[in-house]
Amino acid sequence: MTDFETRVLGDLEVVKSQMQQIMGIGQPGRLHEIEGRLVSTERAMQRMKGVVAALGPVLAIAHIVIGYLTGKHS
Repeated sequence: MTDFETRVLGDLEVVKSQMQQIMGIGQPGRLHEIEGRLVSTERAMQRMKGVVAALGPVLAIAHIVIGYLTGKHS
């Protein structure tokens, strides 16, 4: 076996171990953990969008009411 073949086989072994680490070996691996965090983040973003969508009109109405109460309306 030449030096090149030995080096290629060693590199392939490294790639194989990294793929097993990413995909998992019959257990939830790092990829599943990342998917779980992504789903959690997407849920949080949707909640924040809902809160902002609900607060926008409430703040606008409060601003209008304050304007009328202080007599600064046109």
